[in-house]
Amino acid sequence: MSKKVTLADIAEEVGVSTVAVHKALTGKQGVSDGLRIKIKNVAENLGYTNTVSEKAKIQDVVKKTGNIGVIIPEQYYGLSASFYGQLYEQVVRMLYKYECYGILELLTENTYRDMMLPRILQESKVDGVILLGITDEKYVKFLMEKSGRPVLGLDMYFPSIALDTVISDGYRGAYMMTSYLIGNGHRNIGFVGSVEATSSITDRYWGYRKALRENNIEYMDIWEIPDRNGQGENFDVILEDTRELDALVCNCDLTASIVIQNLEDRGYEIPRDISIAGFDDFLPLGMDRNRITTYKVDMETMADVCVGTLIRKINHKKYQKGIQVVSGDIVCKKSVRVKSS
Repeated sequence: MSKKVTLADIAEEVGVSTVAVHKALTGKQGVSDGLRIKIKNVAENLGYTNTVSEKAKIQDVVKKTGNIGVIIPEQYYGLSASFYGQLYEQVVRMLYKYECYGILELLTENTYRDMMLPRILQESKVDGVILLGITDEKYVKFLMEKSGRPVLGLDMYFPSIALDTVISDGYRGAYMMTSYLIGNGHRNIGFVGSVEATSSITDRYWGYRKALRENNIEYMDIWEIPDRNGQGENFDVILEDTRELDALVCNCDLTASIVIQNLEDRGYEIPRDISIAGFDDFLPLGMDRNRITTYKVDMETMADVCVGTLIRKINHKKYQKGIQVVSGDIVCKKSVRVKSS
């Protein structure tokens, strides 16, 4: 009788640990897609058989419906045309890893106002819920109390609520972007964004302010420039002149793009007359994605961490509680110049 193939045999053949082999064969996080495929191929070639199939182990996370609800305010959603549309697509891809399905529900203004549960919760269609980009603190509290399902936030948080959530590193990202502009010789640097509109914009504003303070740059109130109305809709005209600023840190690339268009319509040249930096490294289809120097938000990792955490939470397994922060990187393009002294 031939010897039974073990995880240790596969690990030795591939040159990895038995822990990595276990993760690869059971669909768990912690190994790259390329390594997972390699391990599976080696296991098959060696004739490895598992007493509990990989599929059964993965399906163990789906105790009831196999569905995960994703709730997004309707004003922020537009598949392939908005940041949240792209982030939702990443969430759906990550859910496939667990053989789960995402059910999207858009929150209307009436749902907020009347404090109504989304239909997917009223009809018990999901095992857990991802709240994506919701800015109404009172409504989030309501959902956490009344949903009857595990809840996880994505790209949102509230200091006063103990919500498990995954966010991008907006504070550090804006700090890095502002420091980058300072390093390129800029001193009079404005911030474009309605600071109280979302927690993300607030974090980015204070990261910007920290960089100014560390470089002994005195902040002026006129440097804070709002970009949207109370419904979260961008103004068509955000800025009509440079306000004698050297550079601008915009809270997102869409805002940066509008500002560039506003100024160019009035005869300014970017970046000769003013450097402009964005955030997210995302613009809707049809817009020039190769122009704006920005801070890239790692949407794939955010979705991966969010889905993995929610699945563990659903199954009453140990998971990272509180706020999990995913970092990104500056992406240098064409909208920032070196300012000579």
